[in-house]
Amino acid sequence: MFVPSKQPSAEDLLSQWQAAWQPALTAWSRFTKLAAPVWLMDEAQEKAEGLSDSFAMIRLTDHSVVVSLRQVAELGLGRFAREVLAHEVGHHVLAPADLSDNGRLLARLRAALPGLDHLAPFVGNLYTDLLINDRLVRSEGLDLAGLYQALKPKSTSDTGDLWNLYMRIYELLWSLQVGTLTQGRVTDEMRTDAALAARLMRAYSRDWLEGIGRFATLLHPYLTREQGKAEKGFGTWLDAVRAGAGDDIPDGLAQIEEGEITGSLHPRDDPELSGIDAAGDGEPKGRGTHKVGDREMAGGLKRRYRGPSDYTELMKTAGVKVPDHQLIMRYYKELARRHLIPFPSRQLPQASDPLPEGLDPWDPGEPVAAVDWLESVVRSPRVIPGVTTLQRSFAIAEGAEPEKQPLDLYLGIDCSGSMVNPARQLSYPVLAGAVVALSALRSGARVMACLSGEPGEYDQTDGFVRSDTEILRLLTGYLGTGYAFGVGRLKESIVDGPPVRHPLHILVVSDADWFYMLGEFPDGWQLAEQALAKAGGGATALLNIPYAPGIGEKRAIKRLDAIGWGVHLVSTEEELVDFARSFARRTYHNPTRGTS
Repeated sequence: MFVPSKQPSAEDLLSQWQAAWQPALTAWSRFTKLAAPVWLMDEAQEKAEGLSDSFAMIRLTDHSVVVSLRQVAELGLGRFAREVLAHEVGHHVLAPADLSDNGRLLARLRAALPGLDHLAPFVGNLYTDLLINDRLVRSEGLDLAGLYQALKPKSTSDTGDLWNLYMRIYELLWSLQVGTLTQGRVTDEMRTDAALAARLMRAYSRDWLEGIGRFATLLHPYLTREQGKAEKGFGTWLDAVRAGAGDDIPDGLAQIEEGEITGSLHPRDDPELSGIDAAGDGEPKGRGTHKVGDREMAGGLKRRYRGPSDYTELMKTAGVKVPDHQLIMRYYKELARRHLIPFPSRQLPQASDPLPEGLDPWDPGEPVAAVDWLESVVRSPRVIPGVTTLQRSFAIAEGAEPEKQPLDLYLGIDCSGSMVNPARQLSYPVLAGAVVALSALRSGARVMACLSGEPGEYDQTDGFVRSDTEILRLLTGYLGTGYAFGVGRLKESIVDGPPVRHPLHILVVSDADWFYMLGEFPDGWQLAEQALAKAGGGATALLNIPYAPGIGEKRAIKRLDAIGWGVHLVSTEEELVDFARSFARRTYHNPTRGTS
């Protein structure tokens, strides 16, 4: 009597799969290094690790591979240890590889899937799986086809056209007969699209990010027809849809890459695949030139940035789990970064080095690091704290050059009703303020920031601080009250505030309404003059006036200039950032104010 062999349990598979880990790493390179996978043996462990809808997954946040041996045993995949593990390694080595590239991939997919951007992680998983599996079959001869046959749904009712299209792509890549992986109906449309997709995978295998928009455009009709059930049949395969989930924010995504705008090209119109240009004149064109609508896109693209709302949505698509306000802070910090001063370095006179003098007693309560243990033991081999312990005293010889002290910064930003909410739309006053404030912090200065929309509300930091987090949290808030920055803030914080420890510069970012505020607030002009005198480091009014100043405004400018304020006018909000960049370099890159 024939007795079927017993399926191995998760415990039975553990040693076999552990032994396959090193060969899986070697499938990519003998230099590949990753921590051993997290092996899950039961449903409780799967829930604790966040594994669902698949028997394996990757995490880019900690570069982990997670495998449920319980599910591997239930699905009968025990003999595919190297295939599965090498595939998971491929996600870390090839695509998406890291959080930044995962974010760039999702950004291009969102652009290529209008109305279906919630499916971007799903499509990205399909695309990167194709890249990885085709590489492993061609270079290592792994049996990925056998793995997919073992995962083949039992009934055609469990699949759709998208699933069959996807399987047909593999059949073409690996020269398999129709029906080896597909099942049910394969239409002429699906055959044609699969052929285009297979050619796309080979053409962009070394530049995979450029191919993702084209792949998504090819799949768009299928995703549209199968809305709500597009993932049908793919349940146990989706190992990278939540690869970026966590509280790590990927870097470099505030900027829109050219591929997001020009990359959503259907493969049939791609000269890289057809060898002819879109106009059909028979002349092949390079990847850098193609038509998009009625415009010819050639060479580089002018630097462009996504809006804060789009940025936060992209982060949510990537699985980033931090509060929206932290995302907005990161957005403005990233935009400001390219305008900041370089980290300053200071050359000190040789004579100002610390000079060791004598020895003083060390008493308990003083820093332990200050103890000179050698001298203490020389004095007495039996160390008694506070009795035999010594510490070295130092003197500082004054150098020939004065010490350079950067100016502290008082930054006032107009946050009245005429200003945009920085969480919904790119706010150039906030960006300009971030450039100056972060540059000041880099130079060693302290910053006090204030948002003011008055008459109405205001918010400010607790005095002068050295924390970029506090500054950005303040700047990215929103009030939307009043009509201008309140002159009363200068009275409260500077004129009537505590004594100025170091000379500071006052920078107010507003518009023409600030002139009206100076006149309407009691003693407004006198307060501006008194604040300047107490600050000791100058004052600047940066005003956005998108028209030729009138007679009254010219008089106000002249009056500000007469009391010592510098006035800088811009006609567009973008020019606020240009001024902030030049101001930061002039004031903080090489500070020249000397104090003894």
